[in-house]
Amino acid sequence: MSKPREGNPQSVQAEIDALKHKPGALLPILHAIQDRLGFIPEAAIAQIADALGQTKAEVHGVISFYHHFRTTPPGRHVVQICRAEACQAVGARSLEAHAKASLGIDYHHTTADREITLEAVYCLGNCACGPSVRVDDRVLGRVTPERFDALTDALRTQILEVAG
Repeated sequence: MSKPREGNPQSVQAEIDALKHKPGALLPILHAIQDRLGFIPEAAIAQIADALGQTKAEVHGVISFYHHFRTTPPGRHVVQICRAEACQAVGARSLEAHAKASLGIDYHHTTADREITLEAVYCLGNCACGPSVRVDDRVLGRVTPERFDALTDALRTQILEVAG
């Protein structure tokens, strides 16, 4: 995941211009903006709507429908917990409850120190090693509550290898 950066109208417009002529351009544009900035700035919604001949409500509806998209900057690290059936069968639900309690946040929220955003994901392709977690772009398997705590402690001290 790209680190969040301040969006400016020119960087958003560059992504729109590169993709607006493709069929079904809305989703690729949203992905490109979020990949570049880490989120979709509220001001970008009007730019996208104007470029595609859609209403702001239509663009916002797509953003709010897909949990992947966010309109506020995420924390420095994004932690996703797999909620697919294979991971649930080996303890993902208890890991999920532990993570929420440990971090003091729910899914799609960020810790008060702006370090960690917690998100749900539905399959990381690591089914044999569940429960699985993705931290930024790194997938980890067999994550226990204790390992989760070590991982989040390491994220906060920037020593990810300690938890791996």
